[in-house]
Amino acid sequence: MSRHIRQMAAALVALAVAGCSGGSSAPGSGDNSPSILRAGSSVLRDGLAGRKAAATPAATPDPQAMAADALAANPGPLILVGFEDQGTTQVLAMVGENGGMRTYMTKAEQGLILRGFMLGGTRGFGSDLSVAEADGAAALIAAGRSGNARRVMRYYSGDGLERPLQFDCRIGPGPNAGVMVEDCAGHGISFQNSYLPAAGVSRQWIGPGLGYATIQVLRN
Repeated sequence: MSRHIRQMAAALVALAVAGCSGGSSAPGSGDNSPSILRAGSSVLRDGLAGRKAAATPAATPDPQAMAADALAANPGPLILVGFEDQGTTQVLAMVGENGGMRTYMTKAEQGLILRGFMLGGTRGFGSDLSVAEADGAAALIAAGRSGNARRVMRYYSGDGLERPLQFDCRIGPGPNAGVMVEDCAGHGISFQNSYLPAAGVSRQWIGPGLGYATIQVLRN
């Protein structure tokens, strides 16, 4: 695990402990109990362990300081996102909401689309996820239930057409209380998403080009 990702994991948990700097609560729950936070830390550690370390930039931004500055400057909903393969961390602010879908953007107009805790798409990063259709998995995860679900992830190809990739997924509890894991496979690809909705923490696979992102809700 790279130094950057270790710092980010620690920062995410510290932010949750601090109540997101000034009384903001995690989505769906005001419970910032130590057991929940330890589980959130484990989600990040377990998901990131064993992955090839990304090159560490010469001057790595402090995610906790980035989050604190963003919370002080922006009164609206915010998320902190770390891209593992790129070794970068960014704060994104909500710029729109429609039908339960929230769009979060950086100043450079790079964006993530979330439906609740589930990633629905990305914009402006290159190799973007156009749309993710995973309502069945989201329902099982939200209910804390085990089961099977199918997800479809759509990407634009070089010819400008949207290409769907379909995955069969198994949803079940993770190693810690409150953690739900989604194991998916298809097209010779396998990936594992981890969710801790009560703490606003998740680790989700975007696609072959962008890899995994860790997502922390700073203010809902």
